[in-house]
Amino acid sequence: MTKRTRVTRQKTAKIADVARLAGVSVATVSRTLARPEVVIEETRMRVLAAVRDTGYMPNVSARNLRVRKTMIVLVAVPDIANPFFAEVLQGIDDTLSAAGYGLIIANLAGSPEKEARYVDLVCAGQADGVLLLCGHVMRSPTRDLRDARVPLVAACEHIPHENFPQVTIDNVGTAREAVEHLIELGHTRIAYLSGPKSNILEQQRLEGYLQALRETGIAADARLILPGDFTFHAGVEAGQSLLALKPTARPTALFAANDEMAIGLIKTMHAAGLQIPNDLSVVGFDGIAYADYCEPTLTTIVQPRRELGAAAAAELIELMTTGKAGSPKHVKLPARLIRRDSTRPPPKRPGGIHRLARGPAKTAQ
Repeated sequence: MTKRTRVTRQKTAKIADVARLAGVSVATVSRTLARPEVVIEETRMRVLAAVRDTGYMPNVSARNLRVRKTMIVLVAVPDIANPFFAEVLQGIDDTLSAAGYGLIIANLAGSPEKEARYVDLVCAGQADGVLLLCGHVMRSPTRDLRDARVPLVAACEHIPHENFPQVTIDNVGTAREAVEHLIELGHTRIAYLSGPKSNILEQQRLEGYLQALRETGIAADARLILPGDFTFHAGVEAGQSLLALKPTARPTALFAANDEMAIGLIKTMHAAGLQIPNDLSVVGFDGIAYADYCEPTLTTIVQPRRELGAAAAAELIELMTTGKAGSPKHVKLPARLIRRDSTRPPPKRPGGIHRLARGPAKTAQ
């Protein structure tokens, strides 16, 4: 293998710089960037690494402004295993397919290394645009997606201080509506099961929870704000925390920042011999399919997931087709509270859940 020597980045890198650093011909670099599937993996990886190290950018003008060049869109998802994204991706795929585009799903899974590889892929000209469902602009150690100069659109999670289109819902207002529903039923001791503190969705939904309490004169109790991370297991752990409290110290209702945690909590309470909603009313957020099939069915905020994906894809297609950035656009789609069987007025006894649990709660699978 030809030894690579790092090219000094004083001037704008040229394709010849990439070829020299990768130890291949200019034609091989060009072929790798234009048709990577015909280049063997070892060579392709060397060329992409050289593209990253030199900072080489394909000439946008020479490539006809990249419009409709690859007919591929990269969709960045924080965790493909999260059931919330299934319908969002369906809406994206339907809309892109109708316009003749394919997609690559970038499952970031919290890995900076994977994120950097996808940034390199886009900067190497392998996608015409990017849909960000991950709540941030992806980056590598040396650059971020803005350097690729392709259209960007965010969906689901708002990215503050960015001027590209974003398609979301009103997380603060709908979270407030969820808690107001519990208050209207007569609950005053309402717990909140949170997501990761750094996540914008968690911050917005917590604010909605606190607003609903403030507007009705209910003092927020920090002991009723439970840690979570948007997973079923976090709901299990929150349920175990509630069961460890004395019955008189437990809340009569709980609002979870997403459905997965709410369902994990419900299963844990059932396993301990408690009843939902007789002993604890529960409201979730997202409207995933499982919410309509758990026992009891879950009262939740239903997001227009397919519409979120379709609207974001349509915004991106417009940018890729016209090549015009236009003015920053923030589209907010309506979400709605669906009342099911997991909420009811509080029991007519002071102090919340009084029923004794059947020993330690079993772990939900």
